[in-house]
Amino acid sequence: MMKRFSNQRFKNLCDSFFNSYAQVFFSKNRVFALILFLISFFDIYAGISGFIAVMVANGTAWFMGINRQKIVSGAYGFNALLVGLGFGIYFQPGLAFYILLVFIALLSLFITFAFEGVLGKYGLPYLSLPFLFGIWTVLIATKSYSGLNLSERGVYQLNDLYSFGGIAMVKLYEWFEALPVPEALRIYFKSLSAIFFQYQMFAGILIALGLLFYSRIAFLLTLIGFFAAYYFYLFIGADISELSYSYIGFNYILTAIAVGGFFIIPSRRSFLWVLLVTPLVAITMTSMSYLFSFYQLSVYSLPFNIIVLMFLYALKFREKNFNKLTPVILQEFSPERNVYRYKNYLQRFGSMPLIAIKLPFWGEWKITQSFNGKYTHKGDWKYACDFEIVDEDGKAFSGNGTIPEDYYCFNKPVTAPANGEVVEIDNSVIDNAIGDMNMEKNWGNTLVIKHAEKLYSQLSHLKQGSIKVQPGDSVQPGDLLAYCGNSGRSPQPHLHFQLQATPHIGSKTIQFPISSYIVNDAGVYYFKTADNPVQDKIVSNVLIEENLKKAFHFIPGESITFIDEKQNRIQWEIKTDIYNNTFFECRETGAIAWFKTIGEVFYFTAYKGASDTLLYYFFLSSFKVITAFYKNLTIDDELPLDLFPNKILLLLQDFIIPFYRFLFGKYSLRYIKEQDSKKGECLSLTSEVKFGVFNKSKTVYHFKIDICNGQISSFEMSSNNKLIKAKRI
Repeated sequence: MMKRFSNQRFKNLCDSFFNSYAQVFFSKNRVFALILFLISFFDIYAGISGFIAVMVANGTAWFMGINRQKIVSGAYGFNALLVGLGFGIYFQPGLAFYILLVFIALLSLFITFAFEGVLGKYGLPYLSLPFLFGIWTVLIATKSYSGLNLSERGVYQLNDLYSFGGIAMVKLYEWFEALPVPEALRIYFKSLSAIFFQYQMFAGILIALGLLFYSRIAFLLTLIGFFAAYYFYLFIGADISELSYSYIGFNYILTAIAVGGFFIIPSRRSFLWVLLVTPLVAITMTSMSYLFSFYQLSVYSLPFNIIVLMFLYALKFREKNFNKLTPVILQEFSPERNVYRYKNYLQRFGSMPLIAIKLPFWGEWKITQSFNGKYTHKGDWKYACDFEIVDEDGKAFSGNGTIPEDYYCFNKPVTAPANGEVVEIDNSVIDNAIGDMNMEKNWGNTLVIKHAEKLYSQLSHLKQGSIKVQPGDSVQPGDLLAYCGNSGRSPQPHLHFQLQATPHIGSKTIQFPISSYIVNDAGVYYFKTADNPVQDKIVSNVLIEENLKKAFHFIPGESITFIDEKQNRIQWEIKTDIYNNTFFECRETGAIAWFKTIGEVFYFTAYKGASDTLLYYFFLSSFKVITAFYKNLTIDDELPLDLFPNKILLLLQDFIIPFYRFLFGKYSLRYIKEQDSKKGECLSLTSEVKFGVFNKSKTVYHFKIDICNGQISSFEMSSNNKLIKAKRI
């Protein structure tokens, strides 16, 4: 246990260190971080200064008891890193230098806390503002410090390179500088390297390659942002040397990544806004450079900070078009994962209402009239449904159907569709004879329930005197409210159901989906979510199957152990993070699969780890499970594209996902049998996952899950020539 704790602490230390480097480019990619770490040592003393600054900032935050997750993410280290790099570039190393460096790193950390507190109140990031205030403060202060000497490194660059790597390094540098690279591209590479206080093309090329490895979208955005600025300068006749002066053109690069794909979900609109804000960065840069020249200070990344913060703040004032330019809510630190997870979330949950509305009855009923009905449900009252019960022949009554009691739905329970409070009832209207209608009291016996502000449900044509609740009563989903009748404008017994924005009987209807229900189409069952029932369909609420419910009810702290055909033990632990997200963690591989349960549905939402673990295959096999059993019920869903197995094809998709999607990942689950067993009630589920290009499948997985006595008893996966079997122990 102690060894495991020590290993975890060392891992956290390494993650916090390397993430501090990657965070400069809005990343947490380890390979990219290593590239940046090595580039920082192109000037050995700057690299050492950056290293010390990161260790001081992260170590102090750790010692103070600051949130460890943020420390590990590099959130408190990257600004100190930039200050350390800048300090190391400007001054010669020495005792006074290193003593001052420690306190500068500490100052940048405290400035970070301050900006996090101030900007966090408005839901805004602090970006590199702590670096700016830290570096400006120290550069102004050191004008009075005689113990510090300005660095002469960079003045004689070839000498510096020779001392660092010998004649080979000098020749390599001269070879790169002699490459026939267009001037604009040369400035682009040097602007990239300038973010780490390097001003050479070789460093810029390495960073560009690291960016390409980390994120294709981010790399593309850096090109769009920089060259949009370059040609904007040419178009308006601005001094193009501004881009090459200290190569502060990196402001356009960072702005493009932030607006186009990090803080905003990558899309056509986010790319368009990169082009629109580029001139704003240019104007800000020119004006700020002029003002700061009086103090002999560089603007560094100030234009990037100003424009990005103003843009993100402006989005908070929107009153519509929220889905046109969508802020990232759950940050994946990868533009690709941000857009893949967002699109997948929209497909799976995007249309789900905040209030879960169920069908207001028990059992199966037929929709005899839906939206824009044939007889009624017109105009302002078009979003309503009528329900009746029919037999196998489709008849709504037995016998001659001449009296209300002949109808199957007459006197059947009507239930609450959601949590709420009863606000209005009418319980005194006489039920009609068959074929007759009461046009004066056309809604008949009715009750209205308030579920939320501007969301009410109305149930009408109830049986006289059957309403069991009073105004002010609280109700829960499935509570008995009344019985179906034949009152009002109702020639034969049926239940009228509508949702409305006001509490009065007969209010105008609104379109609001039923959260989930089952459709029985001649014995073939379909599960619907966030949908509106269609006329002539047989529908019902989802009937929970206890065996399945128990099997997919995972509790934090629970441990699940399997043994595979090779007698390997695989143990999963159910855990929850500080944000109350629940997940499986594989003890042997470290793989993690996040999940959630909404009502009667179990969902997996994300996976992290190797793609050949038992947990990965279980994640695919149970991507969406309804904890109800209907023979031959098929569940379909879409998988996020970052799971796509062919990484070369995924690489191509990464570049164009904001504009076009050509890959797919499809999931389907079927409930195939339910039987008695000596071990108790058992059932089996089969599922299939297909990954492909356009409409052609490339990779197919087949799964089988056996469930017995309320738990998963065995699991099987087959794909091509690969077969995996595991039993729970």
